Amino acid sequence: MQTVDVIVIGTGSAGKTAAEAARKAGKSVAIIDKRPFGGTCSQRGCDPKKILVGAAEIIARASYMAGKGIDRQPTINWADLMAFKRTFTEPIPDNTVEKFNEQGIRSYHGVATFVSADTVRVNDEEIKGEQFVIATGLKPMPLGIPGEELLIDSTGFLNLDELPDELVLVGGGYIAFEFANVAMRAGATVTIINDTPRPLSGFDPDLVGMLVKEMEAAGITILVNATVSAISGEKGNLTVDYEQDGKKVSVPTKLVVHAAGRVPDIDELALDKANVEVGKKGVVVNAFMQSVSNPAVYACGDVAEKGLPLTPLASYEGSIVGTNLVEGNTKQYEERPIPTTVYTIPPMASVGLTEEKAKEQGKPVTVSCKSTTDWYTSAHINEPVSGYKLLIDPDTDAILGAHLLGEGSDELINLFTVAMVHHIKATDLVNTIFAYPTRSSDLKSMLKD
Repeated sequence: MQTVDVIVIGTGSAGKTAAEAARKAGKSVAIIDKRPFGGTCSQRGCDPKKILVGAAEIIARASYMAGKGIDRQPTINWADLMAFKRTFTEPIPDNTVEKFNEQGIRSYHGVATFVSADTVRVNDEEIKGEQFVIATGLKPMPLGIPGEELLIDSTGFLNLDELPDELVLVGGGYIAFEFANVAMRAGATVTIINDTPRPLSGFDPDLVGMLVKEMEAAGITILVNATVSAISGEKGNLTVDYEQDGKKVSVPTKLVVHAAGRVPDIDELALDKANVEVGKKGVVVNAFMQSVSNPAVYACGDVAEKGLPLTPLASYEGSIVGTNLVEGNTKQYEERPIPTTVYTIPPMASVGLTEEKAKEQGKPVTVSCKSTTDWYTSAHINEPVSGYKLLIDPDTDAILGAHLLGEGSDELINLFTVAMVHHIKATDLVNTIFAYPTRSSDLKSMLKD
């Protein structure tokens, strides 16, 4: 039986960060993953998705300017786009293992299962450890409907060799809305079926309403309060049954994509054998990212019941775990403004409090909300929709929340985040000189209104 100081399960941003910190400090480290090494974001999530979104944005920009100097509408060659995507994703597993080898981290490919509080089995080998890090991420949530096996998940979509000319996305979050925009710009007829009254529930409802209106105008069908009850048929010839407003409806389609949420990927770990408490959102941890029931176990990234499932946050949590593995519990998770972006067309970004949350907390706020479609930054590319909502503390002039819609919002949100983290007042930003004409320079006008 192999014995090491630290066993890390998961090779994404969180797991890698923790493993490398422990190894750098001289600890012996084993790292295990049942999937290709390198994690979700770089291979099956953010990065490959952004490549597809980038192509879709080119199509959208050209369509905005049709008749205004742009005469030819480009099209997406799906096969070429996927080949381009693979130039980024395919080298990752081998490169990750090679780096682990160079660092002296022992890598194991297979399913990890606890057999006791201090031992994990992977394949036919048992490994004993003093400390453990669980960083296994999330997996698609079971829907519990007939025909569920006919769905493909986000990984399947990102690896499609051919894109059918019609598809249905089940869900109303990031994945559904991002993939819908990509598929529609690639020439598919797209329907989103969401079982709640409001999609993208974590974002500002006024901006979501503007985005939904634009997506529908572009040709995407968005159904709300519609619950999928069954999927039937065979590959390329499917039927989706759903209920909406008390009516049963069936829609034929060629592909159905699961985009209805994700759950912690922990079923195979046998965490009960290690006395690790689990909640609805993952491993229950304290401020040190340490299991509340087993002090030898830490968890970080999407599988930890802590923050949002975002790659930068996973890396942050991994760094906390890495420090605490080496130094003891000296570093705590600190709540801070964390920006997030949904890469629709146009993108929508958010940081800090929403207006709803501010009201729930009883915070006094000054709210500024406006469409910016006629502002030069949007008008010069004929962008059909853009806008913002800002929440300012009237007593301290602090920015409490920023919510943006429009091209460049994914970058501009970072300026608001810097201001919030470092307590830069709204007036100070207004008095700052920005390069013009840029999306960042719009920040001054937003804060003046």
